Amino acid sequence: MAKIKINTSDEPIRLFKSDLLEFFTHISPIAILVIWLPVVGIFLFLSITSNTSLSILFAGFVLGLFFWTLAEYSLHRFVFHFPAKTPWQERLSFLFHGIHHEQPRIKTRLVMPPAVSIPLAAVFFGLFYLFFGLIFSLQLWISPVFSGFIFGYVIYDMLHYSTHHISMKKGYLRLVRQQHMHHHFQTPNMRFGVTSPIWDYVFGTMPKE
Repeated sequence: MAKIKINTSDEPIRLFKSDLLEFFTHISPIAILVIWLPVVGIFLFLSITSNTSLSILFAGFVLGLFFWTLAEYSLHRFVFHFPAKTPWQERLSFLFHGIHHEQPRIKTRLVMPPAVSIPLAAVFFGLFYLFFGLIFSLQLWISPVFSGFIFGYVIYDMLHYSTHHISMKKGYLRLVRQQHMHHHFQTPNMRFGVTSPIWDYVFGTMPKE
């Protein structure tokens, strides 16, 4: 995705002619907490009621957080910023992420709508079930890993919203906000990590300066 001219209008760009479809392109960050924090709690509860040891519960949750950072980077780089080559691909790219780069301060388009996040969550749960449950027969790891993964997603959406609307001037929060603002306004094809720059260093998408 090349550099995009910023649209400073406070009026959101309309994406669909249908009022129903357009409605689903807007979401409050509060909705993310209402939808996904119970999911985190449910899968932790399932772990506890399955007699999962505290060590597996803790290690699985942390592993899920780690997996989220890689998923966040990969989705941002390879899905949201995929190089569109045809008009329909350009349209899809704009719907996925280009709209956010063109209007980065529209509050109702700073977190992932459920129409996208729920199918993605189902895909990742399926991957964890396949990897831990079917391949390695580690069924007790599925719930804590998925719980940590979803909690990582919640942190991502809340932090992403905050980078655009809250002045974070100290410590790690200042660092991630600075990196994300550079992504938007200086290097849109680099700095894909939002909650962590680690994978940008690993895969060479952090500028040398």
